[in-house]
Amino acid sequence: MLISRGVRRSLAATTALVLLFLHLPLLVVLVNSFNTSRVFGWPPSGLTTGWWSRALGNEGVRAALATSIKAASAATALALILGTLIAFAVSRYRFFGRSVISMVVVLPIALPGIVTGMALNAAFTNTLKPLGINLGLFTVILGHTTFCVVVVFNNVMARLQRVGVSLQEASADLGARPWTTARLVTFPLLRSALVAGAVLAFGLSFDEIVVTTFTAGPGLQTLPQWVFNNLFRPNQGPIVNAVAAVLLLVSVAPIWVANRLSADPASASGRL
Repeated sequence: MLISRGVRRSLAATTALVLLFLHLPLLVVLVNSFNTSRVFGWPPSGLTTGWWSRALGNEGVRAALATSIKAASAATALALILGTLIAFAVSRYRFFGRSVISMVVVLPIALPGIVTGMALNAAFTNTLKPLGINLGLFTVILGHTTFCVVVVFNNVMARLQRVGVSLQEASADLGARPWTTARLVTFPLLRSALVAGAVLAFGLSFDEIVVTTFTAGPGLQTLPQWVFNNLFRPNQGPIVNAVAAVLLLVSVAPIWVANRLSADPASASGRL
């Protein structure tokens, strides 16, 4: 379909305006993290890196950052294992309830976070309390895993559908054992999808605040929670801006890496 030059220019201008509307506030936060003023003012009265130094030296920020890294790392590891296994089961086998499992796995990321958080809180504080499970880092990890599994599952499913089973069958025909086929054939085919899913899962868990609020126990605070709790406290604005800028950079990096990995050229089956 041919598009006139005027239409192309209109589409380009509209796209630029939409992108500007979406990303200009993020740029304001980033610039404000270097603002010498203690209030949210624009334009900046001056530029300084002092707030970044104070943010890095803040004990609350460091403790919250450590908690976020622990929770995101553990949730990503669990999501990689569960998401990969479920993707293999759904993609490679036919059984009763297969479509229901696919829907249930994807459901947590489709539901509003507050609904998921309330359900998990009720489960941990009522149903599972006799088992000795109390709200804390462990429950935060379980809560984050519920939606991190989705991104791993989707990435692995997409890759499995692209590569098919011909290479695994060829490996088996040549006498390779199942573990050898998995190590030398299947894993290399899935490697970039696994890394992309893990990066996205880590970023998703690191930024989560709603589910965390419902599953974290007293005294436990992740970095997004710290930002929310200190946003309007006196003299904390510049430090919050610096921490928010860090969160912004941490969020952008996983998306960029995942996009690069997902743009992996033709699959191995397409090269045959």
